[in-house]
Amino acid sequence: MSNLADPLFWVAISFVAFLGLLVYYKVPGMIGKALDSRADAIRHELDEARRLRDEAKALLEDYKKKSRGVDEEAQAVLEQAKREAEALSAETRKALQETVERRTKLAEEKIARAETQAVSEVRASAVESAIGAAEKILKSRASGATASNLIDAGIRDLDGKLN
Repeated sequence: MSNLADPLFWVAISFVAFLGLLVYYKVPGMIGKALDSRADAIRHELDEARRLRDEAKALLEDYKKKSRGVDEEAQAVLEQAKREAEALSAETRKALQETVERRTKLAEEKIARAETQAVSEVRASAVESAIGAAEKILKSRASGATASNLIDAGIRDLDGKLN
């Protein structure tokens, strides 16, 4: 009986009984199932994390492509705006030059008309002065009815020739 008094013996029996109870109530199976379900949950989370990482990479690449595309598009729009501005500037310069030329031509035509009108007025004034002078000269040199007829006929002829 020396084994029955040994506390180590009773600890060993208690341990074996405890292990027997654990096996009887299928605790190792439950622990295995719990560990398997936990491993499955972790595996599922890892798969989800990989999927999200791949999705994030694809999204990042898509945004990089779009960013490059936007940069290129912005550059193209800027170049187009420069070309349009240069074309508009050239067109405006041409229109301004045409307007200046047209106004210059109109001014020259007005000056020519004014000059022609001034020349006509000077001629008319000169004709009237010449007629008046001729009338005075003829009146002083010619006398009588013949002089009167001669003066009137000369004035009519002179007036027709000078105008």
